[in-house]
Amino acid sequence: MVAGASLEDLATLGKSPLLSGLGIKDMSALVEQLDQVAVTAGALLAREEEPGDHLSIILQGQARVTRKGMVLSTLSPGDYFGGLSLARVKRGSVTVESVTTMRLARLPRRRYESLAETHPLLALHLAQALIRLLGQEFNAMTDSVGAFLRERSLPRRATVSVRSNGGGPHMVATGSSIRSVLPPPPDADEAAFAEAPLGALVNGMPTSLDAPLVTDATVKPINLHSPEGRDIYRRSAGLMVLEALFRVAPGLRPLAGPSVTGTLLVRVPADVDRAELARQVDRAARHLARENQPFREEIWGTDEARSHFREERWLAAASLLRTSRAPTQTLATCGVVYALADGALVPSTGAIGTLGFAAHPDGVLVDLGDALRDPDPEVLAAEHRALGRELTTPRFGGTMQNDHRAWLEAMHVDSVGAFNERCIVGRAAALIRASEGFHEKQISRLADAICARAGTARIICVAGPSSSGKTTFIRRLTVQLEVNRVHPVGLSLDDYYVDRELTPKDASGGYDFEALEAINLPLFQANLRSLLGGETVKTARYDFLSGKSLPEGGESAQLGPRDVVLVEGIHGLNPRVVEGVAPREQIFNVFVHPATTLPLDSLDCVTPEHVRLLRRIVRDRHGRGYAAQETIVRWPSVVRGDAIHIYPYLERADFVFDTALAYELGVIKVYAERYLLEVPEGHVAFPAALRLRNLIERFVAIYPDQVPPTSLLREFIGGTSAEY
Repeated sequence: MVAGASLEDLATLGKSPLLSGLGIKDMSALVEQLDQVAVTAGALLAREEEPGDHLSIILQGQARVTRKGMVLSTLSPGDYFGGLSLARVKRGSVTVESVTTMRLARLPRRRYESLAETHPLLALHLAQALIRLLGQEFNAMTDSVGAFLRERSLPRRATVSVRSNGGGPHMVATGSSIRSVLPPPPDADEAAFAEAPLGALVNGMPTSLDAPLVTDATVKPINLHSPEGRDIYRRSAGLMVLEALFRVAPGLRPLAGPSVTGTLLVRVPADVDRAELARQVDRAARHLARENQPFREEIWGTDEARSHFREERWLAAASLLRTSRAPTQTLATCGVVYALADGALVPSTGAIGTLGFAAHPDGVLVDLGDALRDPDPEVLAAEHRALGRELTTPRFGGTMQNDHRAWLEAMHVDSVGAFNERCIVGRAAALIRASEGFHEKQISRLADAICARAGTARIICVAGPSSSGKTTFIRRLTVQLEVNRVHPVGLSLDDYYVDRELTPKDASGGYDFEALEAINLPLFQANLRSLLGGETVKTARYDFLSGKSLPEGGESAQLGPRDVVLVEGIHGLNPRVVEGVAPREQIFNVFVHPATTLPLDSLDCVTPEHVRLLRRIVRDRHGRGYAAQETIVRWPSVVRGDAIHIYPYLERADFVFDTALAYELGVIKVYAERYLLEVPEGHVAFPAALRLRNLIERFVAIYPDQVPPTSLLREFIGGTSAEY
């Protein structure tokens, strides 16, 4: 470089903290070994995790230093980078990118090693300078971390006691990773995929494998066989998909949406070519998996995080933080896109298996694979059929659901954060009135549709999963039908159970009350046939306490000229229920379930299953005295029953009624928060209770006394009007 070195360049080198103190002779010897390099703006000069082979000193221009996407510093003339490469450090710790056109003076490692032989004192000076500067950087970093933590989060003990895999306690160093106290994962093959640990329950709380142990703990690995493991996988896959989508369409700001088991729904605007987007995101996700990018969590100040989300136009997340009481937030990323971290993550993108991508009426559907579905053959087959239907007729779509979403957007309630904002400005009561009005209008439309087929439709079948609000819905529908001079005569399938000892058993040996064979179909059909024939019928009743069927224990019923039979039960839409009794044109099928829910951000949304489970927890605890953990433990069997017996017949519905209320989780929070806190930490239901607590924590609470007595929500919180 001697021939090309200007006095200005020599002055810049002399001011470099790395070369300060060098005499003219040593400086001349060093300059002879330097290469001068010119680079354009935007050039990648060093990449983290990749080896380097030279030291660079900036002569002109500026560069930006980043790590894991975070800007650490800006380098100017006289600054250096790549010093550790002279010591043969195999992996770089930072990424350096030119901000402007630059000129660099580079010292290749092989020439430094030659200097060590020909000019050992010069090489020693460089080594000592590097050590001194690295020491200063380390001290500054330590002081910064100490100031940030205020020295309170530093460990109190050098070791902690750990129990893992059911063994006895043993001591490990404080800060040891959870991964280090677990047995090694199985060999990577298809059979072992579901067995590989994705995280761990640490004192009952789902935790990432790379998290440090800072207190005495019981550690239990979790994988795809557990709901907690599936939750970790689902969240991690969702974050990877967001990163992949950002790579191919950086201007899109998708929202999470509800979908069927084992999938994720990424909602994007209607004008996007969803099929092409699905193909591009598929390729980007595969590339991300091959890169094996680490998932990492960062602690941000709440205001800092909110500003970031606003600036990057992730508006749902920004508005959600408006009501946060925490001074800091944990954000998660595997690249550039950040999301709120609402739970543990897998270590890296390489832990995510093959994902499937397809165009969906609302965006892009991501299939996470059968490992996230119930392995029971009957359930798995039902969920495969549901997946096929989802691409054309979404489970949580339909006319009323589309109207519901459009209405919420018109009300500016398109996310949980937006709902909270409405409550804060005193508009909660107005939202409640409008939500209830929307329901009443839809029930009125349904009654009109049924009456438009007067003389043809003689049977109204109402079905839906547990905790959908069917009982109150039927009462309100009855009122609207009677306004139209049509009187419904109720016939509940629950009154036609067979004797308990005749009830079929499930795979675990327990009574399967959700099987169609648990219903005395011949008796039900005989009663229904007689009613349609104009006869007076003594209906059945089931004694749930004794488990006995009472074939004539119910009320007498008879149809008048404008009367219809209203059949209610989980099997109401199963064609076998009315097989041979009436032709299809005489049957009006109604499916009832909560369908329209609000996104938290681009990664998470409230799901209809969340709504139903919280409704049931509150009803069971508030009205029936069952503890929340009992309801949570029973819930998986309810979901399996839904998959086999209920949702397969959704497509037979003439009308799908969406029982979701935009405001309801604000009310349910008032009850559910305490009921979920009652779940003991060591109980198997504790992780699920914790997830639900974290969910309702995001909502502004609404006093229950604002809920009208005719609301569907009253079925779960109590106080239902008895006058209709």
